[in-house]
Amino acid sequence: MNRNDWLAARRRAAEAAFDTRYAPTYDEDDPPTSETHRRFVNLLLDRCPADGLVLDAACGTGKYFGLVLDACRRPFGVDQSAGMLARAAAKFPDVPLHKSALQDLDVGAGFDAAMCVDAMENVPPEDWPLVLERVVRAVGRGGGLYVTVECTDPQRLAAAYTEAGEQGLPVVVGEDARRGGGYHHYPALDRVRGWLRDAGVTDVLEAHSLGDHPSYSYHHFLGVVGPRAGARSGTGPPG
Repeated sequence: MNRNDWLAARRRAAEAAFDTRYAPTYDEDDPPTSETHRRFVNLLLDRCPADGLVLDAACGTGKYFGLVLDACRRPFGVDQSAGMLARAAAKFPDVPLHKSALQDLDVGAGFDAAMCVDAMENVPPEDWPLVLERVVRAVGRGGGLYVTVECTDPQRLAAAYTEAGEQGLPVVVGEDARRGGGYHHYPALDRVRGWLRDAGVTDVLEAHSLGDHPSYSYHHFLGVVGPRAGARSGTGPPG
């Protein structure tokens, strides 16, 4: 089985699942915002100028829009799922939204900060540099970036890797073809630090928090877009 074809199929399956299965009840089923998530979002917003524009990449149903608005900043939501965006629009009709996968993100420049929360577990390792490049490109030099990484038990992950290999799936170490509708990726944290550094993200603050189930937890990264970030294109987000 070709890995590129398999990953493309996983992306399509995830989009369809969020559109039809998860979106209708997502707000009721999703765990409440953890104290650490809330603290890091607020730290990001504190670094953002008053009335600043905040990119929420993979915004889902707008879970963090309220925090952004309460801080007198302006959220701009992006998600690959039309179903999730419809739920976000129903709750926050004045927040601009844009449909796009993280790998295809192209919203121009002009953002003061960006966050990608509880979403990068859906991104395979070969796409991490691309996604970070696109998010960083949207944020001006000196803007903040908040990213979370889902972590899981190494023994569980090793078992998933073995099982996928036995099924002939083209997985690499760190992937679980059983989670999240058929795909989750749990990168080593040192590798994430390297990707952030290569993308020009500096002054990184980190923390760790537990999930709502013992099988997973979260690592939080909050940094600043530095001078090594890629050149920006465009003049602002799509209308």
